[in-house]
Amino acid sequence: MNFRGFANKDLKKKYFKFLKKKEFKGKPIIDKTGKLNNFYLPLSSWIYSLYKKDNKIKMIGLSGGQGTGKSTITEILEFILKKEYGLETCVFSIDDFYKTKSERIKMSKAIHPLFLTRGVPGTHDINLLNKTIKKLKKKNFKPVLIPRFDKSVDDRHKKIKWIKIKKPPKIIIFEGWCVGAKYQRENTLIKPLNLIESKHDAELKWRKKVNYYLKKNYKKLFNSLDKLIYLKAPSFNYIFKWRLLQEKKLKLTSNNKNTMSKSNIREFIMFYERITKQMMKDFNIISDLTIFLDKNHRSTKMKFF
Repeated sequence: MNFRGFANKDLKKKYFKFLKKKEFKGKPIIDKTGKLNNFYLPLSSWIYSLYKKDNKIKMIGLSGGQGTGKSTITEILEFILKKEYGLETCVFSIDDFYKTKSERIKMSKAIHPLFLTRGVPGTHDINLLNKTIKKLKKKNFKPVLIPRFDKSVDDRHKKIKWIKIKKPPKIIIFEGWCVGAKYQRENTLIKPLNLIESKHDAELKWRKKVNYYLKKNYKKLFNSLDKLIYLKAPSFNYIFKWRLLQEKKLKLTSNNKNTMSKSNIREFIMFYERITKQMMKDFNIISDLTIFLDKNHRSTKMKFF
């Protein structure tokens, strides 16, 4: 597939200005023009071509392990689709639909203690998510509120801080670490992958329940995606390194200093390990387009399936 990959001067100027706001603590984003021409524009052009086939709303999933760059890519795609193609674009993360802390406390007492920790299927408010998507797709559109989740305090923001979508979107980009994940055969859950599973889920109750939620509550949602883009890290080891970098950024940009230590993060990503590794293995099955990342976080190639 050949998609446009050369930016005009006006777009390039706006793109550089946009990226300037995203640069972290004076660290410049390298090869801005190359990324624009070889990555962001072709990707935006592909999404635009999907919309132009029938001029109907398209919901694109963007998935990848923690720290792979989903949020950044989503924001830049939103920017280009609006500025270059004139497509009203709405972006949000599955992370913003985490259940409240009080709801997860109830789950941890009623089902399994590990459900106190946000992340795995079962800890998202799928009803709220489905209702939100339905409102965004309505023909007689009315402004829609998108919830926000504050990871620094591990709880949902109050409604006053939710994002209001004022215009009907042509493109919806729905990103998240487990977006597009498929449930696994129960016999594959038996052998523990890490200390969380072996020490705190010896009876498999948590693993089986997560798998059940994935099949019962998430399958229909993920099947409603028009296309899925997957960001593939070189290995799970890089998920830890990149998640650690994420936390450093959060610590510097958040007013709340209640962020995680290196050991906390190592334990935290164990909750995500099973599904993340399965998605990394099945990338060619679950995705329509996979973007391969190298150890320096750079995209090396894009492959359609």
